[in-house]
Amino acid sequence: MAMNGRRVDPYAAFRFRVEIEGLVVGGFTEVGGLEMEIDVTSVREGGVNGYEHLLAGPARYPSRLALRRGLTDADGLWRWCRDVARGTIERRNGSVVLLDDRGGDAWRWNFVDAFPVRWAGPSLAANDWWVAMESVELVHRGLTKG
Repeated sequence: MAMNGRRVDPYAAFRFRVEIEGLVVGGFTEVGGLEMEIDVTSVREGGVNGYEHLLAGPARYPSRLALRRGLTDADGLWRWCRDVARGTIERRNGSVVLLDDRGGDAWRWNFVDAFPVRWAGPSLAANDWWVAMESVELVHRGLTKG
């Protein structure tokens, strides 16, 4: 319950979009790696044996941002990965936007200075009816909530 007595339901995980500056990439079926971790430094104080001081260190982002979608003619992700493989690294900013039940922005995670480090194409089988999927993993320099 919210402070005003109204019911507040959690957001559905299937309503989201991904925005990457300068790329038209279409819809994604899955996003993973929205993680931040704070390093902790342990400091012992002389004469104090009952505990250690734990100090917050810098934030780090332990997981790559993993994007997965159906393979289409929009090959912007492939070309971006290909360019990085050829030595032309173009960092881009983007956002993962969780939508509310009316389609408006509920949460926005902005990632900065990202570039692809892995691309995977579909597994193909003649007896399979699934959609052909591609995935790309991005490294970045941080997440902020927009």
